[in-house]
Amino acid sequence: MNTLAAEMILVGRGRVEIRFPFGSKLTQQDGFVHAGALASIMDSACGYAALSVAPEEAEVLSVEFKVNLLSPGVGESFVARASVKRAGKRLAVCTADAFAVSGGEEKLIATMLATIMNIVHSRPDAS
Repeated sequence: MNTLAAEMILVGRGRVEIRFPFGSKLTQQDGFVHAGALASIMDSACGYAALSVAPEEAEVLSVEFKVNLLSPGVGESFVARASVKRAGKRLAVCTADAFAVSGGEEKLIATMLATIMNIVHSRPDAS
Protein backbone atom coordinates (compact mmCIF):
# COMPACT_ATOMS: atom_id res chain seq x y z
CA MET A 1 0.00 0.00 0.00
CA ASN A 2 3.00 2.31 0.46
CA THR A 3 3.72 2.08 -3.27
CA LEU A 4 0.21 3.37 -3.99
CA ALA A 5 0.33 6.01 -1.20
CA ALA A 6 -2.93 4.41 -0.08
CA GLU A 7 -4.63 5.20 3.21
CA MET A 8 -7.58 3.76 5.07
CA ILE A 9 -10.22 6.44 5.38
CA LEU A 10 -12.95 4.38 7.05
CA VAL A 11 -12.81 1.29 9.21
CA GLY A 12 -15.94 -0.23 10.68
CA ARG A 13 -17.24 -3.68 11.52
CA GLY A 14 -17.35 -5.42 8.14
CA ARG A 15 -16.60 -2.23 6.18
CA VAL A 16 -13.42 -0.54 5.00
CA GLU A 17 -12.58 2.28 2.61
CA ILE A 18 -9.13 2.85 1.13
CA ARG A 19 -8.08 5.83 -1.00
CA PHE A 20 -5.02 6.57 -3.11
CA PRO A 21 -4.07 9.59 -5.23
CA PHE A 22 -3.47 9.57 -8.96
CA GLY A 23 0.18 8.98 -9.78
CA SER A 24 1.75 8.80 -13.23
CA LYS A 25 3.84 5.80 -12.13
CA LEU A 26 0.61 3.83 -11.64
CA THR A 27 -0.73 4.25 -15.16
CA GLN A 28 -0.87 1.92 -18.12
CA GLN A 29 -0.01 2.78 -21.74
CA ASP A 30 -3.03 5.08 -22.28
CA GLY A 31 -2.54 7.08 -19.08
CA PHE A 32 -5.34 5.38 -17.12
CA VAL A 33 -4.67 4.07 -13.63
CA HIS A 34 -3.58 0.47 -14.04
CA ALA A 35 -6.11 -2.25 -13.25
CA GLY A 36 -3.54 -3.81 -10.92
CA ALA A 37 -3.55 -0.71 -8.71
CA LEU A 38 -7.34 -0.75 -8.54
CA ALA A 39 -7.40 -4.49 -7.84
CA SER A 40 -4.84 -3.98 -5.07
CA ILE A 41 -6.91 -1.45 -3.15
CA MET A 42 -10.11 -3.43 -3.61
CA ASP A 43 -8.37 -6.62 -2.45
CA SER A 44 -6.87 -4.85 0.57
CA ALA A 45 -10.20 -3.25 1.45
CA CYS A 46 -11.93 -6.65 1.27
CA GLY A 47 -9.18 -8.22 3.39
CA TYR A 48 -9.38 -5.57 6.10
CA ALA A 49 -13.19 -5.72 6.09
CA ALA A 50 -12.96 -9.50 6.57
CA LEU A 51 -10.34 -9.06 9.31
CA SER A 52 -12.71 -6.74 11.18
CA VAL A 53 -15.17 -9.63 11.67
CA ALA A 54 -12.64 -12.47 11.98
CA PRO A 55 -11.80 -14.16 15.29
CA GLU A 56 -9.36 -12.07 17.34
CA GLU A 57 -6.47 -14.52 16.88
CA ALA A 58 -6.97 -14.83 13.11
CA GLU A 59 -5.16 -13.32 10.18
CA VAL A 60 -6.73 -13.25 6.72
CA LEU A 61 -5.66 -14.27 3.25
CA SER A 62 -7.37 -13.72 -0.10
CA VAL A 63 -8.07 -17.04 -1.78
CA GLU A 64 -10.05 -15.84 -4.79
CA PHE A 65 -11.36 -12.67 -6.38
CA LYS A 66 -12.96 -11.50 -9.60
CA VAL A 67 -12.74 -7.94 -10.86
CA ASN A 68 -14.99 -6.30 -13.40
CA LEU A 69 -13.48 -3.13 -14.89
CA LEU A 70 -16.40 -0.87 -15.81
CA SER A 71 -14.72 2.33 -16.97
CA PRO A 72 -11.18 3.70 -17.48
CA GLY A 73 -9.36 4.82 -14.33
CA VAL A 74 -9.33 8.59 -14.79
CA GLY A 75 -9.42 10.80 -11.70
CA GLU A 76 -7.60 12.86 -9.10
CA SER A 77 -7.87 10.01 -6.62
CA PHE A 78 -9.44 6.58 -6.30
CA VAL A 79 -11.38 5.00 -3.46
CA ALA A 80 -12.36 1.40 -2.79
CA ARG A 81 -15.33 0.63 -0.53
CA ALA A 82 -15.56 -2.94 0.71
CA SER A 83 -18.06 -4.80 2.81
CA VAL A 84 -18.46 -8.32 4.14
CA LYS A 85 -21.50 -10.04 2.67
CA ARG A 86 -21.19 -13.15 4.82
CA ALA A 87 -18.55 -14.31 7.28
CA GLY A 88 -18.28 -17.94 8.32
CA LYS A 89 -15.78 -19.85 10.46
CA ARG A 90 -13.20 -20.18 7.68
CA LEU A 91 -14.32 -17.97 4.80
CA ALA A 92 -15.75 -14.51 4.30
CA VAL A 93 -17.33 -13.35 1.07
CA CYS A 94 -16.76 -9.65 0.41
CA THR A 95 -17.52 -7.12 -2.28
CA ALA A 96 -15.75 -3.90 -3.16
CA ASP A 97 -16.47 -1.05 -5.52
CA ALA A 98 -13.78 1.30 -6.82
CA PHE A 99 -14.54 4.90 -7.70
CA ALA A 100 -12.58 7.57 -9.55
CA VAL A 101 -12.87 10.93 -7.78
CA SER A 102 -12.60 14.20 -9.73
CA GLY A 103 -13.77 17.60 -8.54
CA GLY A 104 -15.55 15.99 -5.61
CA GLU A 105 -17.63 13.76 -7.92
CA GLU A 106 -17.34 9.97 -7.86
CA LYS A 107 -17.64 7.60 -10.79
CA LEU A 108 -17.90 3.81 -10.36
CA ILE A 109 -15.06 2.25 -12.36
CA ALA A 110 -14.63 -1.30 -11.02
CA THR A 111 -16.21 -3.92 -8.79
CA MET A 112 -14.84 -7.00 -7.03
CA LEU A 113 -16.20 -10.17 -5.47
CA ALA A 114 -13.66 -11.77 -3.13
CA THR A 115 -13.32 -14.80 -0.90
CA ILE A 116 -11.13 -14.28 2.15
CA MET A 117 -9.89 -17.10 4.39
CA ASN A 118 -9.27 -16.88 8.14
CA ILE A 119 -5.90 -18.27 9.18
CA VAL A 120 -5.22 -19.14 12.81
CA HIS A 121 -1.62 -20.07 13.49
CA SER A 122 -1.37 -22.78 16.10
CA ARG A 123 0.92 -22.18 19.05
CA PRO A 124 3.72 -24.63 19.76
CA ASP A 125 2.86 -27.07 22.52
CA ALA A 126 4.13 -25.70 25.84
CA SER A 127 4.69 -29.14 27.39
